[in-house]
Amino acid sequence: MTPPPHFHLDDVTLGYEGHPAVHHLTGRFEAGSMTAIYGPNGSGKSTLLKGLIGRLKPLSGAIGRPRLDVRDIAYLPQAQEIDRSFPASVHDLVSLGLLRKTGLFSALAAAEREAVAAALAAVGLGGFHSRQIGSLSGGQLQRALFARVLLQDAKVILLDEPFSAIDSKTVNDLLSLIHRWHGERRTIIAVLHDHELIRAHFPEALVLAREPVAWGSAETALAPANLLKARRMNEGWEENAPWCGERAA
Repeated sequence: MTPPPHFHLDDVTLGYEGHPAVHHLTGRFEAGSMTAIYGPNGSGKSTLLKGLIGRLKPLSGAIGRPRLDVRDIAYLPQAQEIDRSFPASVHDLVSLGLLRKTGLFSALAAAEREAVAAALAAVGLGGFHSRQIGSLSGGQLQRALFARVLLQDAKVILLDEPFSAIDSKTVNDLLSLIHRWHGERRTIIAVLHDHELIRAHFPEALVLAREPVAWGSAETALAPANLLKARRMNEGWEENAPWCGERAA
């Protein structure tokens, strides 16, 4: 029996203060799928992830999450959303991946401390547990965030620009981890800017330019005509932009 999709979108429009950022999106993220979301700056990619995890309610339409609980979803935000001035160690950051298991104020047991150490070792940060997050390079911070996701052990993993401003070795190491998750039949949804990387590593792609341009196999969705259509999107944020209204028949 085919499992239900992890997300089902029915004519979804998402936005902020009445200004739509994603218009009329319909489709499914199947359980165990591995999908990249591609589009120019301002095309609504990060907005869509926030809608999928429930941080942003649709302005219209509906997002279904059959058999998914909030504990089933791991979300890796853009690195710039992390306050690196906060006096926290790498261990503190990564151990947040155990929060739903341990609770907010519980001390970690020996087995949990070992799990944190194993997650750090798995992303190449063995021995970094006492380092302050403000002292990390961009690549090291991204590895730490991936270690946190490892500990969450979630069915669904959402990654918002996971390879932004990091070196090629780190990208390759983290891609290996993503492929491992996919091999474990977890659902992977990643916002990415490199369409060649998507073609090489992601079976499926959604090309978004506020409205959906294409959604399907990566090779088909990333056809030159679709990339050109996405690039032609007006990137300017219009403060007085009207409501998008009904989709034309």
